[in-house]
Amino acid sequence: MKELLIQILNFFGLACWIKITTENPRCTYYFGPFLTEKEARNNQQGYIDDLLEEGAKEIKTLIRRFKPTELTIFDELGELNDSLQRVKVSNQPSLNL
Repeated sequence: MKELLIQILNFFGLACWIKITTENPRCTYYFGPFLTEKEARNNQQGYIDDLLEEGAKEIKTLIRRFKPTELTIFDELGELNDSLQRVKVSNQPSLNL
């Protein structure tokens, strides 16, 4: 019965989801759906632990009611911009005073 209620809530975008963003790699992950915010909060540490084991850095979480269209989003543009910034900085001419 609970699963059916979660499916109905999720259909209408009313189920709770955990949104986790990481900076390294630059990704957004969605975990859920959950019936309540409390249930999502009780499960979030397991997902954080898994990401930490995979080497993720700067983890931020948000729990809210909505319906994600993708469960994992890799921000390739952000990664590319970070790489370009490092190249620009490393190619700066040094000043010999």
